[in-house]
Amino acid sequence: MTIPYYNGLEVDRATGRRGDRGWIAGLLEDSATTVLPMWRDRCLVAAGHPVRLRPAAAGADPVLLGLDGGRAVFAVDLSELDERAALEAAGADTAVDTRGLVPTLSPAECGLLAYARGILHWNRNQRFCGTCGGRTEVREAGHLRGCLDCDRLLFPKIEPAVIVLVELPGTPNRCLLGRHRGAGPDRFSTLAGFVEIGESLEDAVRREVAEEAGVAVSAVRYQGSQAWPFPAGIMLGFRAVAAAPDIAADGAELAEARWFSPAELRARLADPATGGPYRVDSIGQILIENWLADNE
Repeated sequence: MTIPYYNGLEVDRATGRRGDRGWIAGLLEDSATTVLPMWRDRCLVAAGHPVRLRPAAAGADPVLLGLDGGRAVFAVDLSELDERAALEAAGADTAVDTRGLVPTLSPAECGLLAYARGILHWNRNQRFCGTCGGRTEVREAGHLRGCLDCDRLLFPKIEPAVIVLVELPGTPNRCLLGRHRGAGPDRFSTLAGFVEIGESLEDAVRREVAEEAGVAVSAVRYQGSQAWPFPAGIMLGFRAVAAAPDIAADGAELAEARWFSPAELRARLADPATGGPYRVDSIGQILIENWLADNE
């Protein structure tokens, strides 16, 4: 299986040393250390490339991302500044959506930026305790926060979601794609949704497909996963088999859903007007391309 974007980071996250304040302080004094600045979930860019700062210019509470080739990489959140001040502090030209850099960066570089975005987003939104409302402080180099009032420990949360390619056996095989509300008139993609409490991944697949498209699913097979820190997701990819061809789009999540043959899907991929049924950085692309490869 092709490695999706945001996966396969070669950064050593140094989980066993994050709590060593002396070691962290030493990294922040090391001239080889770099810091990725972000502003309100956006990447700060100069001349088309993400900015990297020296620690002395980074500001307070940098979060350790890990060691890259033995050199430390941190991230810092400049969100408390207004946009102009953040750009000036970072020496950047503009602030852009991290996913907007996908066409110009390698999957590994995109993965590091997405990791930075996700962990900074969590820190920015976890400054108060959900139990007592007290203030929290940064610990473990930004991977743990502790409540100053009730001592509760707060860890980054991951929000699992399933994404699925549903196939209908026959001659030819067909796959199910849906057009989400708000999408363009000819923009179809794989179905996806969040996993609920008390639900297995396979049950989440069956529920999402039934709720959104009105399609009953029998067999469900895991295909792979993708880090998706936008801000805290992980996408779990599946292929499923429809029990019947009947479709009843819910009109809420999906405006419509249709079955596509391999020939129809290849034609859509080749047509610039449709733009393809997936984001290039999404595991949905891999699910579709693997299905097409199996249906040559």
